[in-house]
Amino acid sequence: MPRVAIVTDSTADLPREYLEKYNITVVPLSVIFEENAYTDNGIDITKDEFYIKLKIAKKLPTTAQPTPADFLSVYKKLLKDHESIISIHISKKMSGTPDSAEAARKELGSNDITVIDSEMTTVALGLIILKAALLAAEDKPKEEILKAANDLKSKINALFIPRTLEYLQKGGRIGRAKGLIASLLEIKPVLTLRLGEVSQYKTTRRWNQAKNELINSMQGMISGTGNLIVSLADADLKEEGDEMYSRIRELLKPGFLLRTTVGCIVGTHLGPGLAIAFYEEQF
Repeated sequence: MPRVAIVTDSTADLPREYLEKYNITVVPLSVIFEENAYTDNGIDITKDEFYIKLKIAKKLPTTAQPTPADFLSVYKKLLKDHESIISIHISKKMSGTPDSAEAARKELGSNDITVIDSEMTTVALGLIILKAALLAAEDKPKEEILKAANDLKSKINALFIPRTLEYLQKGGRIGRAKGLIASLLEIKPVLTLRLGEVSQYKTTRRWNQAKNELINSMQGMISGTGNLIVSLADADLKEEGDEMYSRIRELLKPGFLLRTTVGCIVGTHLGPGLAIAFYEEQF
């Protein structure tokens, strides 16, 4: 059993096989359609079921963070078998989840728990978690894992192309891109995450142009001097996600390319679209 336990939340959108392989513990958020709340654990509601409901919902669903009690229960259990815990979560500017985790840490009064605001979400958060979990599986000391996670926060890139800005606007998640008002909803922007919130990176007019710009933007951001690590997810656009996966694999030849799906929480605010995160690991 590794000395350090890695905890995250369900917005990391890592495939279940990775969670199980690297002993990653997930504290789920919830999605609420009208009067019905579903825990984002893949059991109460699957991703496929969520996107079906999202299409027919008359009102945009809401999301709810885990409570401090949820984290407290998880932390107590993990500390029975681990020396310490690193708990890495969705951006504080997007969710109160890191605050719930920090409240549980304080209540437990343990110096063996470190809570990190990743300033990211979905595939970008997932790559940070995966890096931390790989090091934990190698039984690296807590300080080394923390340094690696914090270093990765500063160099990871995250890009998104929503099919429409409708969901981001209704959910209040546009952040620095809020200048893209309702009259401009036909714009197909390439968005990024900066300082923990969504901001505009590039602007296109057509969906196919946005997909091409996503690739072009990636090429412009990478130096080619390291091993390219990529995670790609679709939100209810499986065929287009698969197409993008093939293009990235052929054009950029990453050393690691993860294919996953945007889950219920980020999907509520993004709507249909594509998300990608990447960084270069020096040889």
